[in-house]
Amino acid sequence: MLWNGESPDAKQVEETTNSFFNALQGFLLLSHGSSVGAGPTLSSSIHESVKHVVDCSFRLMKEHVSLYGSRNEEKKLSMPQFVGAVWEACSALKKVPSTNVIAIGRAMTQVAVSVKDVVREMNELKPASSDLGNGTYDDTPSKAESKPEDDDLSDDDLDSDLSPEEMKVAQLAQGVVSETLVVIKELIRTITGMLKLETPDDNGKFVDSLEKLLKICQGIGAEIDEIGACLYPPQEIDAIKLALEKISSSINGMQQEVDSFQTSAEPFVEACGGLRNVLKQMESELDCVSTTELTYKMHNVVVTD
Repeated sequence: MLWNGESPDAKQVEETTNSFFNALQGFLLLSHGSSVGAGPTLSSSIHESVKHVVDCSFRLMKEHVSLYGSRNEEKKLSMPQFVGAVWEACSALKKVPSTNVIAIGRAMTQVAVSVKDVVREMNELKPASSDLGNGTYDDTPSKAESKPEDDDLSDDDLDSDLSPEEMKVAQLAQGVVSETLVVIKELIRTITGMLKLETPDDNGKFVDSLEKLLKICQGIGAEIDEIGACLYPPQEIDAIKLALEKISSSINGMQQEVDSFQTSAEPFVEACGGLRNVLKQMESELDCVSTTELTYKMHNVVVTD
């Protein structure tokens, strides 16, 4: 369906409408056929892209029909935008993954991007200024005092700096998140190397395993987000420890699933080993932090009669 820039007459409207719905019916039948054998991830990707094409096409059709008998020049000028939206939706549809392995690999890549964002946010964490609270006084105006616009800073902004103890926890967490990113990247490489293993006669068992790996991967990503959120003061040590336990359990399940494939995955196994090491290190350090915090609180307990 092409728009020639002129208002349609009744016959053109009828012909265009019939052509549109015939084309739409054929398009939906082809889309349904392409989803045969697709797993949940690939099916979702196909469905979203197809829906986008249909929605944009309906908007174009609606605007085209509304031009019948209309003298609204502004509305006519807006038509190319609707046409362009359909072209863009169709172009996006061409980029939909062609196999389950590719679709799942892309979904894992999105998790990796999210984890990378957490790493970036952790790099922005900074320790509290060492010259605060040391009893010294300087008549020289500070940078904060010399910038009136800083008066608009919120309490959250002022309290985001970490104490030395909190900074240590943040650095340990950064090691865990970085190693997690390495594991996910190696998992993606392992998955993309399995393209030839996807066959139509495997009764979906291979795809089911990949979907399970994706679910585990997404669960790990959620725990990484949780750790990142818990690093801001006051740090939630118990929540961090729980997230570490879940990640450790997920890594075991992930490696067990990968081991079931008939393929070499040594880099992935090595990455899992590296992550386990930093997980154990951080769990041990957090136990020390919890003990120190408890001792500090006990020293400050006031016994009254």
